[in-house]
Amino acid sequence: MTLVGNPNAGKTTLFNALVRGSSRVSNHPGITADAVVGERRHNGSILRVTDLPGTYSLDLDLPDSELCREHLKNDSPEILFCVLDAMGLGRNLKLLGEILETGIPLVVVVTKTQEALLRGQKIDVAAMEEYLGVPVIEASNSSVARKLDLVSLVDKACVSRFASDGDLSLTQWLTNLQGKVSLPVNPELAKRRRLRDDRLDRIFTHPWLGLIFFAVVMTLIFGSVFWLAQIPMEAIDVFFGSVAKWVSTQMSAGPLRDLLVDGVIGGVSGTLVFLPQILMLFFLVSILEETGYLARAAFVADRWLRPFGLPGQAFVPLLSSHACAIPAILCTRLIPDRRDRIATILVAPFLSCSARLPVYILMVGILFPTQPFFAGCAFVGCYLLGAFAAVTSAGLARMTLLPGASIPLVLELPPYRFPSVREAGRTALGRGWSFLTNAGTVILLICILLWWLSSFPVTPESSKVTALRSQAQSQVDPVLSAEILSDADSLALREAAAASYAGQMGKMVEPVLAPVGADWQLSVAVVASFAAREVFVSSLTVLLGVSDEVADQTTMERVRSSTRDDGSPLLPLSSAAGLLVFYVLAMQCLPTLAVTRREAGGIHWALLQLGWMTLWAWILGTLTRFILISLGVS
Repeated sequence: MTLVGNPNAGKTTLFNALVRGSSRVSNHPGITADAVVGERRHNGSILRVTDLPGTYSLDLDLPDSELCREHLKNDSPEILFCVLDAMGLGRNLKLLGEILETGIPLVVVVTKTQEALLRGQKIDVAAMEEYLGVPVIEASNSSVARKLDLVSLVDKACVSRFASDGDLSLTQWLTNLQGKVSLPVNPELAKRRRLRDDRLDRIFTHPWLGLIFFAVVMTLIFGSVFWLAQIPMEAIDVFFGSVAKWVSTQMSAGPLRDLLVDGVIGGVSGTLVFLPQILMLFFLVSILEETGYLARAAFVADRWLRPFGLPGQAFVPLLSSHACAIPAILCTRLIPDRRDRIATILVAPFLSCSARLPVYILMVGILFPTQPFFAGCAFVGCYLLGAFAAVTSAGLARMTLLPGASIPLVLELPPYRFPSVREAGRTALGRGWSFLTNAGTVILLICILLWWLSSFPVTPESSKVTALRSQAQSQVDPVLSAEILSDADSLALREAAAASYAGQMGKMVEPVLAPVGADWQLSVAVVASFAAREVFVSSLTVLLGVSDEVADQTTMERVRSSTRDDGSPLLPLSSAAGLLVFYVLAMQCLPTLAVTRREAGGIHWALLQLGWMTLWAWILGTLTRFILISLGVS
């Protein structure tokens, strides 16, 4: 069983309803570059369900059209579900006509009929079914689509009477069908809605007003994220702190307890504590996406991409990079020109992905701990800096390595609509779960490895620590004795960490990263995060440990109160800013390099991407730190 249809017609929603899946849904064409396959049990057998990428025609010279053609020709699906978008029925019917001529048993699903009715068009589903001679069902909105029992229609699928008509004039057929099934209703209401949409478009797609509005909206969103997520973040911190305390009291001292408390609980909490902000960000962006506004933002962005040599089709992969660069790079297959495609692949990782969010939240939280508005501005600045680096690098690549002209953007603007909070919530939860499942295993393994590297080899206490302990025992005042003993414990932990394998590795890397603002502890976290950016915060949490005196502190407070070997703060403002800029621009993702190598067609492109992004990150991170120091911000 195969689903086919135009981009954004609603195929993925139906596919998820069929297989209980959670594929990505978007308001932009070309978001799915590969066919997605799932399974569903029906009458004691397993149905294999394939969701083909959205395409406007089987005859286009594009990767999505080619994939659909090859699937219909070589895989010979037994049943097709053709999904038609009622909002653009005329365009959708062209693909339907091509599907009918294949002679494959068919079921037609018409989506978004409720929106079409609000804009003056009623779709006569019964007339369409009679005209085509195949089952036709209606999905008025996404909620109805999810509840449709499509499996029950498998046995009713049949071949249309037009399949054997080899002399069928497609143009005339389209005209006849549209005239029979698309009926105008309430023209005054439709006119008012079109006028409203036009007035909004004059603002949102204006070259300058649209850009200013986009910046304001993003600033408000990120500021809200910082402000609203404080309570759940503190709750998660308290929960994991309580778990760590309980484990410490239930187990005797030893390596196993240290592994569980410092390695597993400390490392996992260092990532989960930022989950509320990640979920909230995804939720608010999904609300924007459902209103139809993000497509307007794409239209505005095209005016700014084209002078830098990027094609209009690059917007979808670049937008997808804000979730993850890997599927974004896969989406570049839909860019027809090879030079455009490689340029987009090279710069896509500059766009801030969800894996960077824990690092952004940590650093911005240190820079602006009690100022959510400025924290939101800093967050927007991170995204804008990544976008600036991307388009600048693309322009340089197109002028030197990949010269040539870009092709214009063709983008359908969806109608404005009221967003569904439920849909946005489902999307946020799905992306949050994907973030945890994709990064969870890697984070846990690296945290365990880092705990071992930071705990061994075991070294004897230095004479300075021994002297402090002796001094504590000789004190009559119990308060002063406890303070000296605490200093001795802290010094012993620091010396043991510095002498460990992780400490030795960090000291080797420290000279390279010191200009950015990293000491040996931060250097270890930076190197560890090359496997996955999310690991940075967890690695830092493991390296800092969870001693009794900091057990009641939140992750942010623990990092903020930690010190370097010389007693200075671990992350002063200048270092936090330098590392923030470094992480905005650095290629800290080994899986992305592997995908770049495959999709661009050679390891030299991956090495170029790694070298160029690392150079940008190091230079601008160092420059940021030294500018702040010169201004008296230490």
